[in-house]
Amino acid sequence: MNTIAPLPLILLILSAEAAVSGNDTETVLSATPGDSVILDCAGQRAARVWTSWIKDGHIIASKGGPFTDTDPADHRYTLEPNGSLSISPVITEDSGSFLCSSGLSDNSTVNERVQLQVIHVPSTHPDCMVVQTQDTSSVQLNCSWFGAYPTPKLRWEEDGDFQVTESLVVTLNSSKLSDGQKMTCTAQHELLTKEKERSCSIILKTPYPEGQPLVTVLQGTNVTLTCTENVSVPPANTTWRKGQAQDLIVPGSKYILSSEGPELKLTIVNMSEDDERYYFCRSENALGVKELEVYITVKTSSSAYTGAVIGVFIAALIVGSAVAVAKALYSRRHTICLGGGFMQAEDRGDVLDLVDSDDEQIIHDTVPQLPPLANGRHTTLVQIHRIPSSDDHEEIETVEAKPQLPAQKEEPTEELKEEKEEEKEGAEDLVLF
Repeated sequence: MNTIAPLPLILLILSAEAAVSGNDTETVLSATPGDSVILDCAGQRAARVWTSWIKDGHIIASKGGPFTDTDPADHRYTLEPNGSLSISPVITEDSGSFLCSSGLSDNSTVNERVQLQVIHVPSTHPDCMVVQTQDTSSVQLNCSWFGAYPTPKLRWEEDGDFQVTESLVVTLNSSKLSDGQKMTCTAQHELLTKEKERSCSIILKTPYPEGQPLVTVLQGTNVTLTCTENVSVPPANTTWRKGQAQDLIVPGSKYILSSEGPELKLTIVNMSEDDERYYFCRSENALGVKELEVYITVKTSSSAYTGAVIGVFIAALIVGSAVAVAKALYSRRHTICLGGGFMQAEDRGDVLDLVDSDDEQIIHDTVPQLPPLANGRHTTLVQIHRIPSSDDHEEIETVEAKPQLPAQKEEPTEELKEEKEEEKEGAEDLVLF
């Protein structure tokens, strides 16, 4: 059964033996993912008694010696009879330092370090970022690409020079920058063709502070102004200022400054009439300066009372208007519209007029009376007047347009017949005379 000795003890023993022997060399090897590679241990000076391979603080293979035999932890590792370590196939994670410690027959120990560098390209792109500084006259940009072997070449912009480094910082003067300008970092590697070069970009933007431009507060209260600026690249330096001279506001008992992410807040304590003025949220970076202008109006309690009185007056005016309209409608209640609705009554022209009792005697002779009731009182007749409408005119025109039928002759009655006979007889008598 294979067991692993405590690592601290093993490392302590190997370090002590390496110090005593004084033999400690290092070899550098390069490989490409998929290759096979052999890591040789120390040269043969005597018969090797035991061999151990260690990587990243872990024993990965061991044979003979004071340690129990250990099979390779990874099936890609093979411990050869001569103490060499074979790796096949090589992967990116194999990059690093391997330590071979061998015990010889003369009781000496030989240590050999092998640095294996696997040529590879990270799957990620370079990382572009802005270096935060208080200097607004220039911009510092950093481009980094870690994990590539060999070390990549980086450059900023087309007119820049490629430099062999994993991190490239460039400083640009603000006079050469503009809003919306795109800054690009390009990375080269021997495993990448020109068409497959990796890159990253940064778009520069001027600051744009946002907030509420008009604020109204009561005298004696506290007010908090909020300014938000989160679009500028590089990040802007934002401050609160007051008055037309834009004096910088210093935190104290009167003014309290606080920030929450992109928000910069200004709290003004115990507002007075002297605090009624303009305040400015000023944001500045290498591309320019932008300001948010805020005006605070301070009102006294009497102003608030006046506003309440005006509100009550307006409410009373609205109620009074409603009452007046209702009263006007009520005063015309004697007019009744037939047919269920005023608009319908207008269309038909049917209007019902009620005659007051005081006018009853005046129209007594013109208005027919109904038969007296049981109590002896007369009932006034209600007249329904037909108001001609457009529909009535159409009906009249239609009637006039119809052809008139010939009148039928009435049959002569017996009396007419007798009168005609008498007229004939009188005429005959006149002729005879």
